[in-house]
Amino acid sequence: MKDLFWHLVGIATGLKILLIPAYHSTDFEVHRNWLAITHSLPLNQWYVDATSEWTLDYPPFFAYFEWLLSQVAKYVDPRMLVVDNLNYESKATVYFQRLSVIATDLVYVLGVRSCLGSLGLARDTQQFFAGSMLLLLNVGLLFVDHIHFQYNGLLFGILLLSIGSLIRQRFLWSAFAFAVLLNFKHIFLYMAPAFGVYLLRFYCLEQASVASAVGAVIKLLVVGLTPFAVSFGPFWKQLPQVLSRLFPFKRGLTHAYWAPNFWALYNTADKVAAGVLKVHDGGASTTSGLVQEVRHSVLPAITPPVTFALTALFMLPILVKLFRSPKKQSPLVFLRAVVLCGCSSFVFGWHVHEKAILMVLLPLCLLTLVNRDDARYAYVLGIAGYFSLFPLLFDADLYIPRYSLYMSYVAMMYGQLYRIFPGFRGFHTLEWLYMLGFLAIPLYEHLLSFLLHLDQRLPFLPLLLTSVYSALGVLYFFGAYYLYALGISWGKVAIASSTSAAAVKRKRKTK
Repeated sequence: MKDLFWHLVGIATGLKILLIPAYHSTDFEVHRNWLAITHSLPLNQWYVDATSEWTLDYPPFFAYFEWLLSQVAKYVDPRMLVVDNLNYESKATVYFQRLSVIATDLVYVLGVRSCLGSLGLARDTQQFFAGSMLLLLNVGLLFVDHIHFQYNGLLFGILLLSIGSLIRQRFLWSAFAFAVLLNFKHIFLYMAPAFGVYLLRFYCLEQASVASAVGAVIKLLVVGLTPFAVSFGPFWKQLPQVLSRLFPFKRGLTHAYWAPNFWALYNTADKVAAGVLKVHDGGASTTSGLVQEVRHSVLPAITPPVTFALTALFMLPILVKLFRSPKKQSPLVFLRAVVLCGCSSFVFGWHVHEKAILMVLLPLCLLTLVNRDDARYAYVLGIAGYFSLFPLLFDADLYIPRYSLYMSYVAMMYGQLYRIFPGFRGFHTLEWLYMLGFLAIPLYEHLLSFLLHLDQRLPFLPLLLTSVYSALGVLYFFGAYYLYALGISWGKVAIASSTSAAAVKRKRKTK
């Protein structure tokens, strides 16, 4: 097969350009405001200014990135760089910001190519082609970056460069890239345990002597802490203020739209219990749509320490397995650890955004290429995870694009799995029924709610159904994939594995 990587890059870029006129969210104004802040205000005001409600709350490297963009933006439309010019979106501003996302996706393209190469995939193989399609045409990034509006391509590009370097055993480069990433967006801290354990076990402890091990630790500390010094150094007198922006715990347990995780089911259970017991709470509602602290009516209140403890607890088993894994198997176990650390934070984290599911879905694309069972779980999560992003694209004009892109991507994903793993039939009945069940949500939202006159009485119900039903799939993936990654066969988790094994045996007999 011919290497079509750059052809796919061209196709993806063309699709992104076609999406430039599409609806954009308030995140567009967030980043315009950050352009204005970093361009018009002195450094010591960046993390203080509150002219807009969309204050700067990313680490300093991202602020420097916005400053660099502003040096170009001033030649496009200087009015976008006025701090008081709130909600400004001239045509020039829209095109500039949209094109800046497309341009910085070059980092993502390099990260994809680096990771695929690190897995040892020849460029003329079906696996390399499938990986290129799954990552370059990733529907989650199209939704979040090129319609909703963010710069996740840039961030995940740095993550993939770090992963690729680690798999190639370029440990210091990997540590440096990951440290840079943390100073762009601190949510990737949840993946840090996987990187830390791998570097400790397979870089530091693999040294021939104690002195060499100590030297390796020192090198890691220097390489890892240097980006933090460069990033936070200019703000050292304002560190408390900067950190209060980066970690705003007053935002509450869940986002206005509940990310499809454990807390979505917890909130739902609380609402159901309150209705059954006829308990009324005068505090903030979990479905108020406001970003604030939440009070549960019946179930115990959840605090940030509880979510952190649960997240850390559920990370431990895979980290222990990673530490104990043989060196030959360590890259595969590392990728699974990255996925499960990201998923632990998504399932149990504090104030999780639905967009954070990309931290699980994108690394899973790599695992999809190398193992049939990983691919099976990745597909189930993909169905639920990408669907859960639909509330970001709520405008009626986006219904056809969002359904078309989603269906095209999941169909392409299934087709590529079949090509990579001939005879791929890894889903059992309950998984098929669950995935097909997603058809009921748009059927209700666009037809039944109007026929039953529920669109006015229960306007929030499609959102609730999307969150809760997607959460069931996310939690199923989390539990089943975790057991699989640990090498534990239990109950229905073993069904598909045994089915796959039987298929392999049948294939061998026919040869």
